[in-house]
Amino acid sequence: MVPDSRSRPTDTDLVGMITQGDAEAFAQLFDRYSRPAYSLARRLCVDPEIAEDVVQESFLELWRKPGAYRPERGAFSSWLLTVVHHRAVDAVRRESALRRRTAVEGEDSAERSASGSEVDQEALGRLVGGQVQEALGRLPDEQRKVIALAYYGGYTQGEVASLIGVPLGTVKSRTFAGVRRLREMLAPLIGTEEDRPRRDEGGRP
Repeated sequence: MVPDSRSRPTDTDLVGMITQGDAEAFAQLFDRYSRPAYSLARRLCVDPEIAEDVVQESFLELWRKPGAYRPERGAFSSWLLTVVHHRAVDAVRRESALRRRTAVEGEDSAERSASGSEVDQEALGRLVGGQVQEALGRLPDEQRKVIALAYYGGYTQGEVASLIGVPLGTVKSRTFAGVRRLREMLAPLIGTEEDRPRRDEGGRP
């Protein structure tokens, strides 16, 4: 028996059906990609509820504007994960801004209540994480995408290459360039060799 090639429509076929208002086609795409979409959003946003909102908003964008996906520009999976990534970065920026406002408002009371080495390490970790996400958001799209998929999405570089449709060597070079730029942007946060005290200084010029 010759298998019916139409039994499993391609992603492009399903997107075309969505343009006609086919809810079943939308459900099929959701079943195919909701898990990797959530995995990426979860790693970027950390908060599971925010990650779920990001995924819902991303698929809602697909339902409302299926024509935004252009098959000639690459695979549907790459387009969808790019949408998820952008929305996740936006969500992280909003959360970071909220945390900064909260930190400023509570700065005085924190100074009064904290003494010595009593520091809220969890809050500090969230603040640092937010700054990293903001720096990631300032990278060029091509660098941000490969870093997000590899470091936050949990994909290997080979899998990233397949997802976005570029050679493995391109993924490696973009990752290297992106990580280097992140280090430059985060230098004031993590410090540099010049910033660190030297053991032999001893107060001498």
